[in-house]
Amino acid sequence: MKTKKLINDPAAIIDEMLDGMLAAHPQHLMQVPDSPRSIIARDGPRDGKVGLVIGGGSGHEPTFVGFVGRGLADAAAIGNVFASPPPDPILECAKAVDGGAGVLFMYGNYAGDVMNFDMAAEMAAMDDIEVRTVLSTDDVASAPPDRRVDRRVDRRGVAGNFFIFKAAGAACDKMLDFDACERIARKANDHTYTMGVALSPCSLPHTRKPNFDLGPDEMEIGLGIHGEPGVERGPIQSADAVADALMDRILSEMQPSKGDTVAVLVNSLGSTPMMELYLLNRRVKQRLDDIRVGLHATWVGGYCTSMEMAGASISLHHLDGELIEMLDHPCDCAQFRVG
Repeated sequence: MKTKKLINDPAAIIDEMLDGMLAAHPQHLMQVPDSPRSIIARDGPRDGKVGLVIGGGSGHEPTFVGFVGRGLADAAAIGNVFASPPPDPILECAKAVDGGAGVLFMYGNYAGDVMNFDMAAEMAAMDDIEVRTVLSTDDVASAPPDRRVDRRVDRRGVAGNFFIFKAAGAACDKMLDFDACERIARKANDHTYTMGVALSPCSLPHTRKPNFDLGPDEMEIGLGIHGEPGVERGPIQSADAVADALMDRILSEMQPSKGDTVAVLVNSLGSTPMMELYLLNRRVKQRLDDIRVGLHATWVGGYCTSMEMAGASISLHHLDGELIEMLDHPCDCAQFRVG
């Protein structure tokens, strides 16, 4: 049985989606001429500023293009559904945002993205654009803690991109030098932890068939945003029990101390409604209160989705003074703003 979707031609879905985004957010976004998959912030790139280029596959909206705007990403390269953008639109993004201070590439740690962004970086070097790369690797479930030192190799980037990109974008917007922007980006990644749970699969536009099997009374802890296998499958549990299962894994690795401060993202994977997200957030706050960890800021909603997948993720951003400064720095993007 095929799923129901509001689409036209599946082959045209990305370009039509971008047309709709640009029509909705003309004050924030524009396309690079002759490179429609290269989306640029209207009020972002400028001379002397480190440029920030993010990107990846479609189907995770508002990640990635929704994070393009003043104070956050200068550009996003857009791929097909769950597929990396090819090198050419990435290169055009780099050219468009190059202010002479270097360009930072940031994206989730997936093989296709690594290959294509690395190719684009090599091509940019031939145009005398210095590119450095920071991968997001916040998915606690995708590699065990004893391999945390190898997160660049082993762990995926998921909803914690929200905090990692935010810190890097703030550093770039504050006109910090290339070394400082890269250092803050890596620090933000190392201080961000995400765990998710799936309740039902999603389907791709060109097949309209579920991309994995999950029983009607089952859930899966740690399942990836493309349907990658998780770490535990079992019967659906209560909201509090699910939040505890996710928080237990995050806190055991983050190991916060009494008096520390965090920011929280409770993220919908697509079809999970705000009501259920707020139930999870309620329990997250209780858990943080129990261990006397302060809460600096909270976001609840769909920030890194997986088409219409049912489920949610919890991200904790372990803050210090510098990361608080980056988090609070103003930004104005198509999907959200700070300050």
